Amino acid sequence: MGGLGKPPSPEDVIRITPDDGTKGVRPERKLRVRVPDGRLESVKVVRSQDAQESPVPGHLSEDGLSWEPDESRLALAARYTVDAVALDGHGRRSARHTTFTTYVPDERFIGYVSPENRSTVGTGMIVSLKFNREIAHRAVVERAVHVTARPPVEIRPHWFGADRLDFRPEQYWKPGTQVTVSLRLRDVEGAPGVYGLQYKTFSFTVGRSQVSLVDAARHTMEVRRDGDLLATVPITAGAPRTTTYNGRMVVTEMLEVTRMNSRTVGFGGEYDIPDVPHALRLTDSGTFLHGNYWAPDAPGRVNVSHGCIGLRDVKGGGADTPAGWFFDRSLIGDVVEVVHSNDKKVAPDNGLGGWNMGWKQWKAGSAVK
Repeated sequence: MGGLGKPPSPEDVIRITPDDGTKGVRPERKLRVRVPDGRLESVKVVRSQDAQESPVPGHLSEDGLSWEPDESRLALAARYTVDAVALDGHGRRSARHTTFTTYVPDERFIGYVSPENRSTVGTGMIVSLKFNREIAHRAVVERAVHVTARPPVEIRPHWFGADRLDFRPEQYWKPGTQVTVSLRLRDVEGAPGVYGLQYKTFSFTVGRSQVSLVDAARHTMEVRRDGDLLATVPITAGAPRTTTYNGRMVVTEMLEVTRMNSRTVGFGGEYDIPDVPHALRLTDSGTFLHGNYWAPDAPGRVNVSHGCIGLRDVKGGGADTPAGWFFDRSLIGDVVEVVHSNDKKVAPDNGLGGWNMGWKQWKAGSAVK
């Protein structure tokens, strides 16, 4: 009397790639579960990464002979567990359990994001990512970063060199805008053999509008809040041999007190002031708007600084001084624009100077064509 004979082994019925126990699987390898005949009843795949487990969604072929994940690439530094159940061509049920681990790269890159998560910023804020490694595959990395706003506005990216990616709208943000920055960089290959680490979301809120216009020739600063003139403050700008940049600059740092040493910004030993009060950084190269107590008669009359913008203050910083008043009313992301200085316009990559670049030129800085 005939019969079905010895049942086949699960390995013959259910074929899973990569093979069970494989280590160092590259992300471009395909994960696939298939049967030569019969049909797959169920496939469950779990990915363990960063001490967290998550299901891997996938789909069966129409004929039920194969299963593939929806994701096109495998995650790096992960352990995959596959559990599959199938019926062979004779209706006999088999089950397989396999595991494999993926490639762990030696080199990773991350992006440092400004502004800070959950912060409230001025309307001139530019989203800036500074990468710890030079990015060779800039278009791939750019596609993995998403900046969105509510209410919606067009936001475009611009690369400064190989390690900095900035985002901004055409005009300053509208007050009240909610901005979200999504980094989908994990396992993205930014350079040969260098993969991203982050899968994070940041957000910030745009506060009121404050734009201050510094006239270096008149020694004044007009402070406008939501378009209305709040005050006109006397200032001192850069002396004739050490002038202040023209152009639009954005507050990127606020320090109640800081030390300023001329040698750190390319000068000689002209000054070393250990307690500069009410300091707001405007450029990476060392331009600040700050309190000035050592030349109390200069603001409103004469330009004496080494390129900074000085407001009258007292030693230790006074709350009721012009510098203290302005500091207390400022936010990271506020705009300070300098005009009528005998100097060039600040470079777009010096601090958050991107507003000094036209919109067409800004959009041309995208790596995605």
